[in-house]
Amino acid sequence: MKITEGEETPWTILDSEYVVRHRWLTARRDRVRMANGVVNDAFFVLEYPDWVNTIAVTREGKFVMIRQYRHGVRRTSYEVCAGYCEKGETPEESARRELMEETGFGGGEWRELLVIAPNASSSDNYTHCFLATGVEKVAESRLEPTEELKVFLLDEAEVLDLLKSGLVIQATMVAPLWKYFCLKSMGEL
Repeated sequence: MKITEGEETPWTILDSEYVVRHRWLTARRDRVRMANGVVNDAFFVLEYPDWVNTIAVTREGKFVMIRQYRHGVRRTSYEVCAGYCEKGETPEESARRELMEETGFGGGEWRELLVIAPNASSSDNYTHCFLATGVEKVAESRLEPTEELKVFLLDEAEVLDLLKSGLVIQATMVAPLWKYFCLKSMGEL
C-alpha cells in the first residue's frame, strides 16, 4: 500500500465571524457543513502566523537550548529556540532572527528538518523546524521585555535525557528533536 495524503472532502464554510482579534490571539467561529451533510454551528479556529524553531548545534557539538517558564501549563521546561514568522520574512529568515535575538548564536549551515501543524484540528498555522549546525556565539541576546529565558549549551546525551525524562514538553519541539535523533541513529545526519 502506498501511503498518500487523504482525499477527504473539505467542509463548506457557511458563515464566519471573528470572536477575538488580538496580536497574540485571533479566534474565528465558523458555521460549517461537513462532507456528510451535518451542519456544525460553532467550529472555532485559532488563527496564528506560522511558527519556527531551530535545533542549533555548535561547531563543538553542543546543543543551544533554552529553559523558560510557560504560563499556559504553569511549568518551566527546556526548549529549542523558537518564535513566529514576521510578515515579509521567509521561515528560515525568521528562524535565524529568533536564534540570534534569543541566544546570540548565528551562522552555520541550515536546513529545514520538517514542517508540522501544531494543532491541525483548530489552528490554521504550521511550524517550520530547522536544523542549524556549526553555529557560534556572535552577539549578545536581545530579549524582548516579555521574554525571560536562560540559554544552556548541552551535549547530545543531555538533550536525549531531557526528552526521555519529559523535561521538553512542547510538542512542536519534541517532534523535531525526536526526528533529529531518529535520523542520526539511521546515519542520515
